[in-house]
Amino acid sequence: MLAFTMVGDHCTFGGDSADQLPKRPTKGGFSYKMVLQAVGKVLRKSKTKPNGKKPPTEEKKHYLESEYTKVRVVDFDLKELVVLPREIDLNEWLASSTTTFFNLINLQYSTISEFCTGETCQAMTACNTIYYWYDEKGKKTKCTAPQYVDFVMSLVQKLVTDEDIFPTKYGKEFPNSFESLVKKICRYLFHVLAHIYWAHFKETVALDLQGHLNTLYAHFIVFIREFNLVDPKETSIMDDLSEILCTPSPTAQNHVTER
Repeated sequence: MLAFTMVGDHCTFGGDSADQLPKRPTKGGFSYKMVLQAVGKVLRKSKTKPNGKKPPTEEKKHYLESEYTKVRVVDFDLKELVVLPREIDLNEWLASSTTTFFNLINLQYSTISEFCTGETCQAMTACNTIYYWYDEKGKKTKCTAPQYVDFVMSLVQKLVTDEDIFPTKYGKEFPNSFESLVKKICRYLFHVLAHIYWAHFKETVALDLQGHLNTLYAHFIVFIREFNLVDPKETSIMDDLSEILCTPSPTAQNHVTER
């Protein structure tokens, strides 16, 4: 046990236990044992976060369990669905695919939206990441998950329905900023998917929609990788899931019910 010896106004360390230290008070009126106990408390705190709280243990990622990852809606190579078709303009393909993913991800989120509230999701989180919203002026805002998703969907809806950005009339050119806007949209949509897995996977399983979520996520990841639409550093928090779902599995369960 670490002990202290006072020499003038200086303190040196020795090997005596706290119980063996003299009980006379220091100049401040405290015994050596009290000083030692106080220092021990400080040392214990130094091993935790600055606020004195222990770092939270990482939650178990239930969505990585094989009983869930093997459930898919389709069991073929999704890359066949995302490659640029012959004789199709790249921007046309990106516009069509991005709009489709927006609608599908918006629909997927709507299935668990009643569970995503300001109380249950006080921040837009995924794994150990908190996403902040930046407005048009670049102002950073921390908001609840439902607020963040609402901002995302409202922005994307505005963009994909703007004829000057996502033209639908024959012969109309795409703007020079089109690719950068598609990348922005895909980054935001990834945040929504990551949040669904991280915060609402249990509800998704309860609704028996994990097969749809897995297939949508894998399809989206394969798409953004094919056209380099999202920085790999951005999606790295979900790499463990991506590697499982984006690898064609011969044992994947077809979750489609034929009628």
